[in-house]
Amino acid sequence: MAHLLGGENLTVSYATRTVLDGITLGLEEGDRIGMVGRNGDGKSTLMRLLALRATPDSGRVTKRGDVNVGYLDQSDVLDGDLTVGAAIVGDQADYEWARNPQIREVMGGLVSDVDWHANVHALSGGQKRRVALAKLLIEDHDVIMLDEPTNHLDVEGVAWLSRHLKTRWRANQGAFLVVTHDRWFLDEVCNKTWEVHDGIVDPFEGGYAAYVLARAERDRSASVMEGKRQQLVKKELAWLRRGAPARTAKPKFRIEAANALIADVPAPRDSMALSKMATARQGKDVLDLENVSLDFQGAEDGRKLFDNITLRLAPGERLGLVGVNGAGKTTLLKLLNGQITPDAGKVKRGKTVVTAVLSQEVKELDDVADLRVIEVIEREKRSFNVGGKEFSAGQLVEQLGFTNEKQWTPVKDLSGGERRRLQLLRLLVGEPNVLMLDEPTNDLDTDTLAAVEDVLDGWPGTLVVVSHDRYLLERVTDHQMALLGDGKLRGLPGGVDQYLELRESALAGSTVTGGGNPVTSAGSAPAAAAPAGASEAEKRDARKAKNRIERQLGKLEQQEKKVHDQMVKSTEQSDFDALAEQNKKLKDLAGEREALELEWLEALEVLGE
Repeated sequence: MAHLLGGENLTVSYATRTVLDGITLGLEEGDRIGMVGRNGDGKSTLMRLLALRATPDSGRVTKRGDVNVGYLDQSDVLDGDLTVGAAIVGDQADYEWARNPQIREVMGGLVSDVDWHANVHALSGGQKRRVALAKLLIEDHDVIMLDEPTNHLDVEGVAWLSRHLKTRWRANQGAFLVVTHDRWFLDEVCNKTWEVHDGIVDPFEGGYAAYVLARAERDRSASVMEGKRQQLVKKELAWLRRGAPARTAKPKFRIEAANALIADVPAPRDSMALSKMATARQGKDVLDLENVSLDFQGAEDGRKLFDNITLRLAPGERLGLVGVNGAGKTTLLKLLNGQITPDAGKVKRGKTVVTAVLSQEVKELDDVADLRVIEVIEREKRSFNVGGKEFSAGQLVEQLGFTNEKQWTPVKDLSGGERRRLQLLRLLVGEPNVLMLDEPTNDLDTDTLAAVEDVLDGWPGTLVVVSHDRYLLERVTDHQMALLGDGKLRGLPGGVDQYLELRESALAGSTVTGGGNPVTSAGSAPAAAAPAGASEAEKRDARKAKNRIERQLGKLEQQEKKVHDQMVKSTEQSDFDALAEQNKKLKDLAGEREALELEWLEALEVLGE
């Protein structure tokens, strides 16, 4: 494989801390690399160095002269005064970029529902992220570097991005480097993993699952070696303790060797372990929503966010919620927690229910922003019984990865991931029996996520999780339900895959205008300007073709609607064989639609419409 770019002896230090210490690595053609590691260990720093967006304290980055590198930062890098269209394609006319099938595919996959003429500063965080991604992906790059691309993307967006990256190049062409906490995404797209820790980078073959297995084996081997070293240490310590007079007569080389062995203790890596707290006793009644309806806030057309939905949570139930942005997932948690009241229907709450909610923004910590980490937990309790053992507040927060020094950091100075960890611990010490998590993976690294999942595995209470992280949902919840934006709550016996199929089939059967976006469904493009010199005969033929195609598209739309209705029935009856067959038929119809739409566009070019 041809070499694309690499770093030699890269070193970066901040104050007294060395983030990267003499790193040497490179990207080859065909590399699909995921970077993992704790927050603050240098993943983004290393990516900026390799993208030539930052300069190391020592060492150098080299790249082949003709290699083009595309880079997506975590921060918002778009000009807020530009329209969406201008931010993505610049001054290109619609007919210019619409001729490129790759650009049309990116537009349809990422921004089909975004207002093409809206200013960027008016978009939501998720929309801005998708616009920035679209701008990068329509360009022709040999290497793509993505720093947390899945932030603000929903389940569909993550699935689309994974498909795009897997098919963007041939197997032995191009390369990408991605930093993300989304384990499903890492497993889906990566063939190598780099773990950044303690100033070094350890390479592993394979995606996230392969990395976890290889790391476990590495740690096991290191544990065996450490056990042998400890035995030697004990022997040498015993030898050194045999009195000063005797020691003076011992060979000097033996003393130096013993001291070196004792000093050769590897620095412990920061560990993070969530303790399994006690849980308040739970009765047979938990939380029920009965025939609940709720209008869209500020809607004047009578639209409903929830339309006569019913949800009953059983003791110990583990429910995952997925859905399109704006469908009401967070609002549903607020209904369950009693923070808002429905317009119609009832919310029933068991007498013994003690709820706790981890919100997306962790605003609950704003009230204690001036307190230190240890003080926040001590306000709850000073000692805690965990697994029959007594722990002080300091010992408890240390298990969560807050060192003695970090325990005295004011909450306002914590990073996003640290704030989320602290609030989760704060919720757990309150001993709730109903735990609701709203996008809990935001700002958390993979090690922290593994620790969170470990404690949730043994959670004895009722659990409700809203997340776009498929790995988390499938790991800690027993079943999933979906909000599809139509006011209804649907069960998903087939899990997240079934949700994606439902969404794909729904989108394939409708033309998405997106408030002025020229992309109409995930494969078509806007009408283009007529080429100069089209004769009247050509225009006449084009007009006939246009009318014929529009009639065929109308028939296709009716067929797609019929298949949609059949899929709804199959879903309700849990007939997955029929659902799979109908989904295949729908994809075939979508292919026909795409071919016809391309013919239609060609006719429009001739007509100048």
